[in-house]
Amino acid sequence: MKKIRLALLDMNNNHANQGMRNIKEIADTFKQNSDEDVEIEIFDVRYKSEMPRVHDFDVFISSGGPGDPHRQGHAWEQPYADFLNEIWDHNKNNTERKFLFLICHSFQLASIHWQLGNICKRKSYSFGVMPIHKNYQGEEDFLLKGLLEPFYGVDSRAYQFIEPNLRKMEELGMRIVALEKVRPHIHLERAVMAIRFSDEIFGTQFHPEANPEGMIKSLEIAQNREAMIESYGMEKYLETVDRMNDPDKILLTQAQILPRFLEHAAREIVRDLTPA
Repeated sequence: MKKIRLALLDMNNNHANQGMRNIKEIADTFKQNSDEDVEIEIFDVRYKSEMPRVHDFDVFISSGGPGDPHRQGHAWEQPYADFLNEIWDHNKNNTERKFLFLICHSFQLASIHWQLGNICKRKSYSFGVMPIHKNYQGEEDFLLKGLLEPFYGVDSRAYQFIEPNLRKMEELGMRIVALEKVRPHIHLERAVMAIRFSDEIFGTQFHPEANPEGMIKSLEIAQNREAMIESYGMEKYLETVDRMNDPDKILLTQAQILPRFLEHAAREIVRDLTPA
């Protein structure tokens, strides 16, 4: 039996959050169902400046979190940048690869780190169950392939990724695979919602870990509820709450993306460790 070492990076800076609870549940389910020996360790990156050693783990999931993703002078920022570089360099120079999933705030941090585009503040906070559109490359990506077009994900952000540097992304072998909803009545660029950074690294602006229970708890927070009503109106808000448990919306997204990422990573790790 092979050992799979999984690090969960908590980026919430000691703020109450449903996301980490959902990520832990997905990781625990993966551990229970895996044929391999799975070890899970949690690191409080922003509040306690805890960072996993890349050498010690095989798979990493870095969560969403609040606040400005640009450098603020905090102690954890350079170690996190070094962490991204180390995983990238390791995969370029080793046959035994490291796998990384980046969610929301972590997605923004990585996009800034690799200078991929304009990560800027939105005019208003976005929160709700949003349609997300795959592009032609997203249609072929195995993490998104089983989802509908559009598929639905939980959006919770004050910042956005627009104006991608496509030349820089092409040089690095990175691909945009999903964009935010079409808004024909608003003359603003559509934000990037998911990137295939490499064969081993994937990131989403939305929250693939979210489930209906967590969404309902989040809607109990006035800022989130008001942002959703402002964006969609009361009728749409009530419809979203009413349809929270639709099997083809966030339940499908939660059931596919992160579990499939973990299952794929485990298969590849075992294959990398198996003598030819």
